[in-house]
Amino acid sequence: MARKQRKRQFVRGTLLGWLAAYFFDPDRGKRRRAVARSWTLARGRKVLRRGERAERYALATATGKTQALLHRWSFGKPQPDDATLAHKVESIVFRDSSVPKGQISINAEQGVVYLRGEVSQQSMIDALVERTRGVHGVKDVESLLHLPGQEAPMHSRRV
Repeated sequence: MARKQRKRQFVRGTLLGWLAAYFFDPDRGKRRRAVARSWTLARGRKVLRRGERAERYALATATGKTQALLHRWSFGKPQPDDATLAHKVESIVFRDSSVPKGQISINAEQGVVYLRGEVSQQSMIDALVERTRGVHGVKDVESLLHLPGQEAPMHSRRV
């Protein structure tokens, strides 16, 4: 055990002696110390920049996720008035070119959207109702849509 320890001390002493001779050499020691100091400081600055960059990335990511979550829940966002809501629903519903624009009427009253008119297929009625439900501010959808050959409903069907 003591032999191993002496061997380690010898290696450490030899290494420290070599380093001292390398850095305190009368001819080139001053330059070697300056280069070593410059190299060490450069590595330190690089590590600091990486840390700062990681900090900015983490902060920006956390801020973005928070904003996305708040936007999704839309806290503090005022509910649109009925005219604005009706126009908003029209712009989303009539975005699809297959929807007959002249045959459908859209009204809104206190957040409830009424769809009136005639469309060619039941699947289109279902799609229009689903699209309308997805609009921000719509509390409920009442469909007065009907197929060709059917009578127009006189009262709303809650869908």
